[in-house]
Amino acid sequence: MSLKSLLPAAVLTIAATAVTAQEAAPLLRLQTSYSMYSIGVSMEDPLLIIAAARLRKTVRLEATERVPDDAAIVDEAAGQPLGWRDMLDMADELAAGDPLMEELGEDIRAERAKGVATGPVYSIMSIRGGGHDLYSDVQFSGGEYAEIYVEGASGTDLNIQVRDHKDRLVCSDTDISAIAYCGWQPIQDGNFSITVENKSGRGGQYSLITN
Repeated sequence: MSLKSLLPAAVLTIAATAVTAQEAAPLLRLQTSYSMYSIGVSMEDPLLIIAAARLRKTVRLEATERVPDDAAIVDEAAGQPLGWRDMLDMADELAAGDPLMEELGEDIRAERAKGVATGPVYSIMSIRGGGHDLYSDVQFSGGEYAEIYVEGASGTDLNIQVRDHKDRLVCSDTDISAIAYCGWQPIQDGNFSITVENKSGRGGQYSLITN
């Protein structure tokens, strides 16, 4: 078997083994793809970046208007979250004319996107160093897996906390990184508050994505 025929399988294996059955939830796929992409960039590994792009392409996002209650900064033209095309562009740059890597990237670009026509929604805000944004009354359905994912600029340290209508903490992610993820299953329909904190001294944009 040729190396060319093995590489696409390697890409699929990297993406598939990075995600277990429960981790197949859409926003956890986004988190996993970002981690893979970041490692690929730091290692200058276009194959890993291509795998990250393929995983991110499986999640379709829609923009929504959502502003935190205590917004200090509102972006009129905030842009979009990091996309799979951006990842492939980086892979092309690192591949430096490697025809095999370029062909793999083109295969991902040409591959038909799968999944539902509509998906998670995102909004983009800017946050100050040491700042926080509060989103109150975000509704989630009971009995369905709820997800929140925050993806920030490199160098920021973003945390999230989720509380129910009685102000009880139901989920949090306080790891030191530019991304944060929460997933839980509400018992019943209800409104939840989301707090995004920037624990670093550097400000920047972030995407808030919910399912």
